[in-house]
Amino acid sequence: MTSENSRPLPVDKPLVLGGREFHSRLFVGTGKYATFELMVEALEASGCEVVTVALRRVDLDAHKRGEKNLLDYLDRSKYTILPNTAGCFTKEEAIKVCLLARELGLGDMVKLEVLSEQKTLLPDPIETLEATKVLVKEGFKVLAYTNDDPVTAKKLEEAGATAVMPLGSPIGSGLGILNPTNISIILENAQVPIIVDAGVGTASDVAIAMELGVDGVLLNTGIACAQDPVKMARAMKLACEAGRLAYLAGRIPKKRYASASSPAKDF
Repeated sequence: MTSENSRPLPVDKPLVLGGREFHSRLFVGTGKYATFELMVEALEASGCEVVTVALRRVDLDAHKRGEKNLLDYLDRSKYTILPNTAGCFTKEEAIKVCLLARELGLGDMVKLEVLSEQKTLLPDPIETLEATKVLVKEGFKVLAYTNDDPVTAKKLEEAGATAVMPLGSPIGSGLGILNPTNISIILENAQVPIIVDAGVGTASDVAIAMELGVDGVLLNTGIACAQDPVKMARAMKLACEAGRLAYLAGRIPKKRYASASSPAKDF
């Protein structure tokens, strides 16, 4: 099927990660919420099916004190828990966290995040690639967070990553999609799902990412630090759906000059 402008329409393929099919293309994190109860409400409003958890920030000793930790607030029948290695700055640290996640019964699908330094929190592509190779050999399904460099993205795919997650902009910056051209190039060359991760500040950022044709968007700060996280979560959900639909519909080409919306006709 083709649209009026004669370009082939994109093919709508289901999102499959680690052998499991997902309907929601919005992935939501669990950090920075004022309360766990607010987090639960926002996750519900987002319609997400995959929830990321930074294991280094989970109080694993809470039960010894008779208290709940973050994991206790997540309904495992509703959400797929995606452990992530946030806060890791070496491949050794990241690999250790992934092994811990598996020991805790959180499965073998992980979001790999190896950062370069504290100020920018940009990913370290070399450490990330090396960690991906090790984890794939260990049987993990790796969703690899990286910069928006097409070469790095392809190398991660070739290393066996289940999905590649290029940043939209630096973590928590709210700057949105700074380099849509690079994201488009990554998509052209990819044979695995591409999920934009980091930098999303508001609903329009999600829509822009999805209109590029990415397979999903992962965000946390944009919801958790909004003045009303629950309303923002619903806005992100709708933006994700709208952006995907717009991508599948096939937008009109951009033109330098005007084009009449009504045909010229004599009466």
